Amino acid sequence: MIRGVHAMFYTSQAEALRAFIRDKLGFPYIDVGDGWLIFNPGEAEIGCHPETGDNRHDISFYCDDIEGTVADLKSNGVEFVGDIEDHGYGFITYLKAPGDLVIQLYQRKY
Repeated sequence: MIRGVHAMFYTSQAEALRAFIRDKLGFPYIDVGDGWLIFNPGEAEIGCHPETGDNRHDISFYCDDIEGTVADLKSNGVEFVGDIEDHGYGFITYLKAPGDLVIQLYQRKY
């Protein structure tokens, strides 16, 4: 029986990204050895979207209060790309992470 989802970021700055997720985003983790951290963000969802031509998979984080979450993350030194926007299904913004990653953060309306 499948019990969950294991998501992966590929980056040239793996150690910096692990520290960012641990220290700035505050996810609980297990160190499986040599500083290799496996994070447990809690809930997970899987959405299936129509192909857009770039054929990529995407990882995003969601929250219940996007304005409060953005404020908390900014106080931890997290930088954001753009303002919070209403996309109909939810409110969206993007945060910057080590390795030139831009990760979506959204508050769902469903």
